Parts: sequence; C-alpha cells; structure tokens
Amino acid sequence: MTDLQKSLDRLGANVREQWRKRVESRALPGETWEQAAERVKREDQDTIRDTTPPSIPSSMRKPPQDDSQQDFFVPALYDVAAKDNRSLMDVAVFRLSKKDRRAGEVIRYDLPDGYVEVKAGPDGMASIWDYDIVLMLISHLTEAMNRYKAGRGPMPGKLFVPHVSEILKFCRRGDGGKQVDHVEAALDRLQGTSIKSVRERPAKKGARTMREAEAEGLISRYKVVSYSDSGKVASVEIEAPNWIYREVVEGTRPDVLTVHPDYFLIDPGLGRFVYRLARRAAGRGNASWLFRTIYERSGSAGTFKEFCRMMRKLIEANDLPEYSISETEGQAGPMLVIQYRGAAGGDPLPEPESGLDCPGV
Repeated sequence: MTDLQKSLDRLGANVREQWRKRVESRALPGETWEQAAERVKREDQDTIRDTTPPSIPSSMRKPPQDDSQQDFFVPALYDVAAKDNRSLMDVAVFRLSKKDRRAGEVIRYDLPDGYVEVKAGPDGMASIWDYDIVLMLISHLTEAMNRYKAGRGPMPGKLFVPHVSEILKFCRRGDGGKQVDHVEAALDRLQGTSIKSVRERPAKKGARTMREAEAEGLISRYKVVSYSDSGKVASVEIEAPNWIYREVVEGTRPDVLTVHPDYFLIDPGLGRFVYRLARRAAGRGNASWLFRTIYERSGSAGTFKEFCRMMRKLIEANDLPEYSISETEGQAGPMLVIQYRGAAGGDPLPEPESGLDCPGV
C-alpha cells in the first residue's frame, strides 16, 4: 500500500467518524439513523447548490418541475458493471460530448488480454445521456428479477414496454414535445452503437490459444408506435441485449450496482463518467486516478490539455452526488482524488478498490 493510499485511508476514517457525529447531533425525534443520514445528506446537497458562487458554475442541472410527482412505479436506479468479467463502468461505451455525433467512428480500448471497441452507426454514437434509457431497462429488469426470486412475480423476459412519459420521468427530464421527439433518436443511436469484445483465452497444457470475438448493441431492437397526425408516441418496446439479460437474470452473482438518483441531474458528460468511476472504484471509501488514465478511458476525441481544463472545472464545482473530488500531484502527473461524502441510505456500497488505476473492463 502506498503512502498516499494510507493517508487517504486515514482521511476516510476521520471523515466517516465526523459524519457519524453530525448525523447523530442533527437527528430528529423518531428518526432512524438511516433516515437522519439521508435527510442530512439532502440538506447538505441543497446547501452546496445554493451557496455555489456565480463564478463557479454548478455541474448539476435543476430537476424538472414535476420531478416529485410519481404517477407510476419508479424502481431504484441500477447499472450493470460487467460484460464477461470486463467492467463497462471503467470505460466509456458512449460519447461524452453533446455536440460531436461521432457517426461511423470507433473507440478502441486495449487490454492485457485483448481489446474492446465501441463502434458507432450512421445515426451517430450513443451518448451518455442516451444511455439513461439503458439504465432504466436495467433497473426495471433488476426489480423484476428481485420479485421473481422472492416468489412475487414471473421470470422477466427481454422485452421492456415503458410509456414514453415513464422514460422521461425516470430519467428526470421534462415532458416537453422536444424531449418526446428525442427518445426515438436516442433509440436509433443505442441500437446503432455496438460493443465488440476481443480476447485471447489462456491455453491449457497442450492446447492451442483461442481468440474469442463477440459484438452486441447497447440495445437489441426497439419499436416505437406514434400517431401520424400529431407525432405523439403511443407506445415503446425495447429488447434487452443478451449481455444485460445474461448478467441480471442468468448470472449466479449479478454484478449490479445501485446508482444515486441525482446521477441524472449531472450535466457535463465528463461529470457523469467520473461519478460512474467513483461509484465502482471508491464505494464507501476513496480512490485515486491519474488524469491521463481517465482521459484514455473516457474515449475523448479532444486534446489532453482540454480534458484537464474540463476536469479542473468539475473539481472546482465539486458538487457530484455522494462524492467529493480534488486534485493532487502524482509521480506520473495530476491525479483525481475521490472521497465518499458519507452514508446515503439504500443498499450497501461495495468496498473500495485501491490503487492508482482501477481494473480494466
């Protein structure tokens, strides 16, 4: 363990102890510790947003006006962390830019035993905001599988049939006309963006090494039915790809992680990507990453200099859900230090993974 990691561990222990004392001192009569922790965390998050100076733009957008109105079942937010033991939360399988469509482009991530390629179709590469629909699919599939295991429902199938307003509500988007129009375009990009995984299987004694290539889309297929006169969407069907269905439904120990609902309010694509890295690597503790490593795993088409500028802008705002972020200087260049803010209710988080670089996909 490095000196930096030991220092971070000590800092994490101190922060957690201070957090415990704060929650206990601010608990209301009748509240459980978990309820008090969740309330204090929300109040702290509101304070961060309200007191951010105008010179430091927030990385969080405001929720839509009807955000608190729940007219249908909204499950907890989940993400799938694995594809054949390669974590899709450690690399960007989508573009982080809102403007650059990257149609027909390929992003390649080289790994010790092969590589992963993200290939975009003619409609453009799926964005990290398009991926919100995949998160919704994963979340409903996970909830359905939990009900099945508890004997309260049937085995879930691959077909997901949400109403378009449910998609917008789940992703915490307004229910305006343009938002509805954008759903079909997002589905086009999701189906047209494929993940190709190539790896070499270690040869057993006396056997030949095998190369294995597999490619799947971010969704398998979709169907949108809308009214010809108004263009209003009547129904949506989305089929889960095999890699998601296999992990959630058929896996003996599904690698599924809970995600904070405010993830959808993170505005910059880089902010969302950093949160995903933090969620997997830091858990309840801390993690540290080289700027260069994050740059390489983000699939960024810009320069490293521009990437560092955007990273420091994100650090200056420091208002991502659940995690504080800061910069320190490492032997190989600037590093991002991620620290879990405190208890946040819900399912327990995984233990942190230490080291400068998190595991590959």
